[in-house]
Amino acid sequence: MPMKNKNISVKKIAQDLKLEEVNHFDNETAWVNSIELNRPGMQLAGFFSDFPYERIQVIGKVEHSFLETLEPEIRLERFEKICSKNIPCIIVSRNLEIHEEMMCMANKYERKILRSTRNTTKLISKLFNYLESELAPTKTLHGVLMEINGVGVLITGKSGIGKSETAVELIKRGHLLVADDAVEIKRLGHEALVGTAPEIIRYMIEVRGIGIMDIKSLFGMGAIKEKTSINLIVNLEEWEYDKHYDRLGLDEKKRDILGMKVDEVVIPVKTARNIALLIEVAARNYRQKEMGYHAAREFEKKLNYDSE
Repeated sequence: MPMKNKNISVKKIAQDLKLEEVNHFDNETAWVNSIELNRPGMQLAGFFSDFPYERIQVIGKVEHSFLETLEPEIRLERFEKICSKNIPCIIVSRNLEIHEEMMCMANKYERKILRSTRNTTKLISKLFNYLESELAPTKTLHGVLMEINGVGVLITGKSGIGKSETAVELIKRGHLLVADDAVEIKRLGHEALVGTAPEIIRYMIEVRGIGIMDIKSLFGMGAIKEKTSINLIVNLEEWEYDKHYDRLGLDEKKRDILGMKVDEVVIPVKTARNIALLIEVAARNYRQKEMGYHAAREFEKKLNYDSE
C-alpha cells in the first residue's frame, strides 16, 4: 500500500495536548504538516528573511520579555507581518499574558492562539514528540506483527501460508501479539519503524476454520502489546524443492520499508516443519547478531582457518 501524506488540524492539537484556545473562529481550517517548530525571536526583532511561517510559532518567556521592551505600535507591526503569513498557529507557554497587539492581528488574519501552562522547554519537547508521532510517514502492510523475546518480528507471506496459525502458536509460547492481517507502520525520525494494529482489529486474529478470536480475552493482557519496533522480517513461502535456500546464514537480505532497511529471513514452509519454533530461533539469532556475535561468520572463519 502507498505511503500516506499526513497533516493534523490545530483544533486536534489543542484537544490532544490540552491547550487553552485563546481565540475562536467560525470556520477553523488551520492544519499542521511539519514537525518542526519556530520560536520567532528574529521576526519579533524585525528580521523576516527566510521566515519559516509553515511551522507552529512558539512564544516563550524570552520572546515575551523582548515584546515588553517594544513600543505598542512596533509590536502591532511585527505581529501583522507574522500573522499575515499563513502560519498554522501561535502557542504561548507558561500561561503568559497575551499582548493586545498579538490578539488584534491574530483575529484580523484568523490565526489561532493557543496557550499552555508548561514551561517552554517542556512544551517544545511535548509538541515535537506529538507531531513526530502524528505526522510520521505511514504505510500499511499485510502480515502479522509480534514481539518475540524483545524483538519486533513482522511475519509476511501470501494469504493462506499460515501466518495467523503460527502467531497463535507463538502466543502460546509466551510471545506478544501486536497486529494480525494489517500492520500500520510509522517511521519515527531516522532511527525506528514502529508498528501497530488498526483500531478496529486490534488484538484480534483470524484463523481459517475458527474465525475471529480476541487474543486479549482468550490469553489475557500478558499476550498482547499495543505497538513495537520492527527489527526483523520473516517471510514465509511454500517450499520449492528445486530452489536454493541459504543454509549458512551468510546471504543477508534486507527489505526497504519507508526508506529504512530491515533485516529479512526467508523460511520455506512444508509439512512437519515447526514454523513457530523457527521464527523464535530467528529472533534469538537476530538478538545475538545485534550483540556482536554472528554464528555464520564465525563458522566461516573456522573453515578458512582450517583450510590454511
